Amino acid sequence: MNIPNIITLGRIILVPVIVWAIASNQMAIAFAVFVVAGVSDAVDGFLAKRFNMASELGALLDPLADKALLVSIYVALGIWGAVPRWIVILVVSRDIMIVAAVIVSWLFDKPVPMKPSMVSKLNTVAQVAFAALVLGSLAFDRPSAPYDLILMGFVTVFTLVSVSLYLVGWVRHMSTIEAPR
Repeated sequence: MNIPNIITLGRIILVPVIVWAIASNQMAIAFAVFVVAGVSDAVDGFLAKRFNMASELGALLDPLADKALLVSIYVALGIWGAVPRWIVILVVSRDIMIVAAVIVSWLFDKPVPMKPSMVSKLNTVAQVAFAALVLGSLAFDRPSAPYDLILMGFVTVFTLVSVSLYLVGWVRHMSTIEAPR
């Protein structure tokens, strides 16, 4: 356990705080905690790389924290009615498909190497930017149009492309399994 991993665990702990704030219509708190979570993500990544503190635990925890944060925010904002349900379903379904593929590959003792593609990184940036825009517009009572539609378009395209690339790679990886005799 090192400092970047502790920071990542802190980000995971912030997830229910953000969900509570959204559910309680405390959008300024939700936005502020979301910003803290985003800064903590940058800080733990910087520390891990700059001071050679990267660890196997961190490599597992960091994407888990990111997924927990984004999925929770999208679901909460969808329930609250701040984002269309279809975008919530798209974002959540992508992550469920990827997690399911990883689990299946483990069950077949054929773990998939997890290295995020550039499209996946762009997808995360678009998802974070869209969530921040929505939370910020709700927190400060400012209109988000037309930027919300633009970012929603980016989230849609990057989500569809990234899940497609992951699934194609997974199918190729899993196709090397020999059938039982």
